[in-house]
Amino acid sequence: MYAKRIHRIQPSATLEMTAKAAELRSQGKDVINLSVGEPDFPTPKNICDAAIYAMENGYTKYTPGLGMMELRVAVCEKLKRDNNLNYSPDNIIVSCGGKHSLYNACQTLFEKNDEVIIFTPYWVSFPDFISVTGATPVIVQTDPTQQYEPDFDDLKKKITNNTKGIIINSPSNPTGGVWRDNAMKKIIEMAQTHNLWLFSDECYEQLVYDTTFKSCATFSNYDKIVTFQSCSKTYAMTGWRIGYIAGREDLVKGMSRLQGQSTSCPNSIAQYAAIEALIGSQNQVQIMKSAFQKRRDFVVKKLNEIDGVNCNLPGGAFYVFPNISQLLNKQFNNTKINTPNDLSMGLVNEYSIITVSGESFGSDNNIRLSYAASDTILEDALNKIKLFINNLI
Repeated sequence: MYAKRIHRIQPSATLEMTAKAAELRSQGKDVINLSVGEPDFPTPKNICDAAIYAMENGYTKYTPGLGMMELRVAVCEKLKRDNNLNYSPDNIIVSCGGKHSLYNACQTLFEKNDEVIIFTPYWVSFPDFISVTGATPVIVQTDPTQQYEPDFDDLKKKITNNTKGIIINSPSNPTGGVWRDNAMKKIIEMAQTHNLWLFSDECYEQLVYDTTFKSCATFSNYDKIVTFQSCSKTYAMTGWRIGYIAGREDLVKGMSRLQGQSTSCPNSIAQYAAIEALIGSQNQVQIMKSAFQKRRDFVVKKLNEIDGVNCNLPGGAFYVFPNISQLLNKQFNNTKINTPNDLSMGLVNEYSIITVSGESFGSDNNIRLSYAASDTILEDALNKIKLFINNLI
């Protein structure tokens, strides 16, 4: 019935867990959702006010397929201010969220017989973005003790004549890992040596806690680096669906042709809001960042107090990725915990706590927890998780 490409796509594990949380709530259960990949803060008022102004003044029509010129100029201003990157509007295309930007870029560049490298643990959508083009995702290992930076020996082995691109994600979903400068320089050098496209997914770029974030493109003028950013995480605008890329003008033109025949253009009202987000007051960004850093420290400390759990301190984003391998092969109420998914389902069934199994991200030893939740919710969740794990035998 379906085209073959549909069978190459796996359901989003994170969206499945969001649906599970909604199902439990409909049954009247008190759900603690630690699977959600979005800030728990409201969109800042100045951004909402800009959207209201757009609606009340008739800015509700189609815009250029690339995105409004005013917004593309604002993106350039933002990239210069925050990332020390110099681009013109011709290097920018605005899409319906960062995910849409990545999908469009993959569709524009990759096809059958191509290979594209991603690093495990990977964001759940990366393999499917690649597979749906007909290309093959190639998985490279990382080092959990070094913020999940690449195993460069493994990377060298995996590059072939068919390799066309590499996708990196720092700060990372699911690990929160932030790569050091040397890792960035090495990955760029390898991409340039083999003439590969290098996609840098930087949607968590404002949520870096222990160092100063440096965009991949600041390390080199290599023209096949493509920078992907988004309003979603930085400005608590996940539902507004505004993301963008900065890259070569010919890539932007190709993506524009594809986008013009799919979504036509991003939402006009959201684009007006995004202009205010990018060039208006940034005060709320720092408030959210401070809150997330405090939560990160609390969650990591509490997890490491649980026997059988080991959690490294992530450098960014709002996720922790604890190693739970010591808990495997234990059991709870005659149910054996063989996999991370078994542990996640046990937490759902016993305490209605929603997490995401590491298997969804290419790891058989971890689960992912989001700390985009209030201090009270996080404390309640961690106490229940500890109780659950202490009762494993």
